[in-house]
Amino acid sequence: MSAQFAPAGVEARGWGWRHASRHAWALRDVSFRIEPGERVLVLGASGAGKSTLLHGLAGVLGGEEEGESEGALLVGGDPAAATRGRAGLVLQDPDSQVILARAGDDVAFGCENLGVPRAEIWPRVEAAMAGVGLDVPLDHPTAALSGGQKQRLALAGMLAMGPGLVLLDEPTANLDPEGVREVRDAVERMLATRPATLVVVEHRLEVWLPLLTRVIVLGAGGVVADGTPADVLGAQGERLAADGVWVPGRPPAEPPAPRTAPGEVLLSARGLAVARVKGRPVAQGIDLEVRAGEAVAITGPNGAGKSTLGLTLAGLLPPVSGAVSAAPVLAQGADPSPIRWASRELLTRIGMVFQEPEHQLLGKTVREELAVGPRALGLPEGEIEARIDELLARLRLAHLGAANPYTLSGGEKRRLTVAAAIATRPRVLILDEPTFGQDARTWAELVAMLAALRDEGSAIVTITHDLDVVRALHATRFALGAPA
Repeated sequence: MSAQFAPAGVEARGWGWRHASRHAWALRDVSFRIEPGERVLVLGASGAGKSTLLHGLAGVLGGEEEGESEGALLVGGDPAAATRGRAGLVLQDPDSQVILARAGDDVAFGCENLGVPRAEIWPRVEAAMAGVGLDVPLDHPTAALSGGQKQRLALAGMLAMGPGLVLLDEPTANLDPEGVREVRDAVERMLATRPATLVVVEHRLEVWLPLLTRVIVLGAGGVVADGTPADVLGAQGERLAADGVWVPGRPPAEPPAPRTAPGEVLLSARGLAVARVKGRPVAQGIDLEVRAGEAVAITGPNGAGKSTLGLTLAGLLPPVSGAVSAAPVLAQGADPSPIRWASRELLTRIGMVFQEPEHQLLGKTVREELAVGPRALGLPEGEIEARIDELLARLRLAHLGAANPYTLSGGEKRRLTVAAAIATRPRVLILDEPTFGQDARTWAELVAMLAALRDEGSAIVTITHDLDVVRALHATRFALGAPA
């Protein structure tokens, strides 16, 4: 029998959750009621528990071995953990939701688990993929998709199931502007043809506001604001912006322009072609120079090869053709090709922050994570601790020093991976979507830190769809074209 879910009501009664390895609660004393069919935006500063709330509503937080809950969280009047298939969730990290090797199979996976008849599955799959603008064949390898394409894949898989409760955790964070509009329009079309309750977590919210009827703001005391978008963002906008919430018309502070002109070339690419999967180049004919004291922003549509170019510049992927060359001042006697450098040689020369933070977490605690690079360099323990303390304070992570990195919010994980890369003080720092998951306050602090590194003579390469970052860093823009 085909799965059909009516719009689901949601209720939280003094609900809270604490991860098994943490002393502090991720969120606590949260109470609200969402009527079936409402369209709700959930806001809050980084670390306020927004993603945890969505995970709870989707029933994927786990049992007692994963953490402790209090109060009640209900979907359609039943405990959220018992409402299999009724809620569809798109996570902050779409890579963690990719299950199968082919795109069509991955989108079909949820329908198959819900018992949707086979004859109905594939029309749903094709409609969902078209609706989110994922223009790839059904048998396209999921490993060959960009981060933004994987985000569309996850959304298509959720849409194909036809859930009664749609949960979106920053669904457009890694999409190009056209992709953002496509995803938003796809959600609007879905709600028009088959109504559902919608709960969206977003930091940058202008694109979603016309679709939403209500805003709930989470803070230290549970729900700190609740009402129509006009009431919450208008009447309480100044207070919320001061707490780090993104509020339209109240942009965060930006750093001043560079004090000096860019210096010598540190890293260059000539006639470069790059690929993530052997035999499938995604961009070619690339000529690029990265100079000391300069910020370079690599921009372009999803699938154009931005992340692949970043990994190749960082010496983590071999060029398909052409070359990446380090200047003598950066190579310091090593081979000029970064791909030939040992990991220890890369530490002080080129730092890389991946698009998916989980792909580079190594330590059991936040402090251990920040110590990995400096310890590999053999630095004295006192200097290591001093560097860690400084970074924890600058990026608002000091209260999380003993926490398991995997229990951090998406924005906190991003700041941690940036801090871990900075800890070894590389001359060239390459960051893939560095402002992903940040509230207005941590966005401003992160951008200010990158600007300070630029002014101290480091080269900053940021791969981003956030054009505010490009402007704030006074970055030289290097635009890749349409996907190959």
